[in-house]
Amino acid sequence: MPAVVEVERGGTARIECNFYIPGNDSYTYIQWFYIERNNRVQLCHIMGSEILEENTDYKGRLRVGEDNALSISRVTVQDTRTFICQVEAGSHGMGENHTELHVYKVPEAPEITAISGGVSVQSSEIPQIAQCMSRNSFPLPNITWYKNGEQLQPEEKKVKILATVTRESSGLYTVGTTLFARVTREDRKSVYHCTVHYWLRGQRRAVESRRVNVTVFYPAQHVKLHVMPSSALVKEGDNVKLVCEADGNPAPVFSFYKRELDDSWQDLSSLADSNSGVLNLHDVRKSSSGLYRCQTLDLDDMRQLEKDVELVVNYIEGVHVKMEPSSPLQEGDSVRLSCDAHSPVALDYQWRDEKGKKVAEGNQLFLSNLTFETASNFSCKVIAPSVPGLEQSKEVAVAVQGKPRIVAISSPLYVRQDEVVNLTCKAIAFPRPSLHWNVNGTAHEYVENQHIASNLTVRVNHDLLRAGAMCRVSNALGASEKHIQLLVESVRKDQKTPESKGVIIVAIIVCILVVAVLGSVIYFLHKKGKIPCGRAGKQDITKPEARKDKIVVEVKSDKLSEEAGLLQGANGEKRPAADQSEKYIDLRK
Repeated sequence: MPAVVEVERGGTARIECNFYIPGNDSYTYIQWFYIERNNRVQLCHIMGSEILEENTDYKGRLRVGEDNALSISRVTVQDTRTFICQVEAGSHGMGENHTELHVYKVPEAPEITAISGGVSVQSSEIPQIAQCMSRNSFPLPNITWYKNGEQLQPEEKKVKILATVTRESSGLYTVGTTLFARVTREDRKSVYHCTVHYWLRGQRRAVESRRVNVTVFYPAQHVKLHVMPSSALVKEGDNVKLVCEADGNPAPVFSFYKRELDDSWQDLSSLADSNSGVLNLHDVRKSSSGLYRCQTLDLDDMRQLEKDVELVVNYIEGVHVKMEPSSPLQEGDSVRLSCDAHSPVALDYQWRDEKGKKVAEGNQLFLSNLTFETASNFSCKVIAPSVPGLEQSKEVAVAVQGKPRIVAISSPLYVRQDEVVNLTCKAIAFPRPSLHWNVNGTAHEYVENQHIASNLTVRVNHDLLRAGAMCRVSNALGASEKHIQLLVESVRKDQKTPESKGVIIVAIIVCILVVAVLGSVIYFLHKKGKIPCGRAGKQDITKPEARKDKIVVEVKSDKLSEEAGLLQGANGEKRPAADQSEKYIDLRK
């Protein structure tokens, strides 16, 4: 018989009973017993393959095979016993042997629960870290604890492990353990787990729990205070954060202070969030510069720490533009503009005109040969290259003074009698001049690009045609005036009226009819033989002599303007050129 048989709870245990009888005699019977409290208790009596007697606790669970092996089904943890097989063989006597039946149940995976409230490094007692529980196992398992992968052993005043064992009604065990251990600030990153160990078929097995981390409370040892954005980039108008950080858990209470000129400290805690450690400074000024202090208070041990930082608010102030000479400027003069400013950082200077276009760099701008047109508003732009966005501007007006100068006038102006026309006069000057007309009308005055202009609407009459109009512009430094001449507009060849064009068309039609009649007469005479067709005859027709009694008719196929020119030639004003493909017909009396 095997010394030990292992079977899982709920399975079937098979216990063999092998024996030998001399002479191949048959056995009389087999009896099975089990040991309970050091007493032998009969399990069953077997004759052949039949179970004759059966223990009440095992009724319905026993079976004997052909090899005399005893099978016990649906085993429970109570079946963990020593079983004895006894064989009676008549004259050969009796023999027996025993087997230990081990029933096991693999424990469930351990459940670990970390302490929820956190653990303080300054706790007077050894604090609880976590609990571990393993359920429904048999036989009794063992639980061990690990921190960062290393097994923890009980140690006086440092590590303590308390275990509890519960026997369930099913006979299975539920095992729980609680870990107590001292912690340090380094344990804020430590992980813990537990492992349940059990034996199976002679081998040690283990099941691990998940890893857990516990919250560790510890006082701050170091404090940091820094400016956001970097103090080197802070400029007037910025919003600044002073961020205070401490390495304690939980975070301590933060307080902020600023050192005054008399070395006293102004409490700024009302402007800060005491829990987050952030002091917000909005729209900082030059006066915001100075030494700031963050102070922490640990409510656990009332320990205080502090840290200082210097806040530098960069600025540009005192932007000033100097103009040399400073006396009033006249046209043709020159001027030098100088720009200066104060700042704790290096500055660059730019000059821009009134349209924003950069005209020069450096802190000086030289303007020569000034005119009314070149006079303008210039600005000095001061820039701090090391502090993005830090800049200031100062504007200066370069005014050129002088009597007015008329720059445009509508003269001469071609007009017609009784026509309504606009007279225009434009001038430039500083101080701003006034503009007047010597004739009555409706005036509209406006300013355009440093110029003053006036449009006068008048009706043309005989006096206006005779005398014209006078535009007078004046200021405190003098006056200028110009005359506008009005001329009667004549009809030119390229600007004929519709009436004249109609007359021309009628004349052309008459000429065409005359030519047609003359052509018919010539053709008729030619047919009657009245007109010779020899070369001499042709020469007489095509080359007429210049005689006073001849009638010359000019025929052209050009456009209307050329036809109009032909009529003018007939009146003696102009004569067309001979190379214009003209045809002449000589009609003799």
